[in-house]
Amino acid sequence: MSIKDWNKSERPREKLLERGKESLSDAELLAILIGSGQKNKSAIEIAREIINKSGSLLNLSRKTVNELVKNNDGIGNAKAITIIAALELGRRLSKAKVLDTNKISGSEDIFNFISPHLSDINDEQFWVIYLDNSNKIINHIKISQGGFNSTTVDIRKIFKFAYDNNALKIILTHNHPSMNLNPSDADISLTKSIVNAGSILKIDVLDHIIIGGNNYFSFYDNHLI
Repeated sequence: MSIKDWNKSERPREKLLERGKESLSDAELLAILIGSGQKNKSAIEIAREIINKSGSLLNLSRKTVNELVKNNDGIGNAKAITIIAALELGRRLSKAKVLDTNKISGSEDIFNFISPHLSDINDEQFWVIYLDNSNKIINHIKISQGGFNSTTVDIRKIFKFAYDNNALKIILTHNHPSMNLNPSDADISLTKSIVNAGSILKIDVLDHIIIGGNNYFSFYDNHLI
């Protein structure tokens, strides 16, 4: 049965109009982007297959145009580009929510701001967010980039950028491509060293966020800072 044969209230576009965007499943939203199916497969069936093969929307956001086309029947370049563009807009929206106020008020704000840089990459990166005395964002800078499970961080570099940007507070962030959010002994030791250096230089370290996919671990929330 094609989507045209469905009850009108169950078709994705009509359902969105009548019940709102929140009523649609991930597959139904993706089906709207896909637009049309194949002779023996509806757009929703194609959407479900794409999500199932990817495992999650986060994994789907990591795909290239070539990967989407190669691994999914019914997806050509145009549809793949549409999907990737929509997912990229979603990533940028998370950051825009914080930029709208340009102020950090908690760990969730930190995650929303920095996750577009760290949520869907396969190597470990270390970023620092630089703030003024009112917790407004001055800048955010990638300090280092390494392999799958480690990266080398130069503490002097962190505080040089703090002085260059006239920052009085900083927030440490890095990702775990393994999706394991637990801080390693090295993570804890590095954080303590940076906090101690900041204390001497009169620059407060507010938090250290570890990102793994769509989740995060906050040193501050877990009383490690």
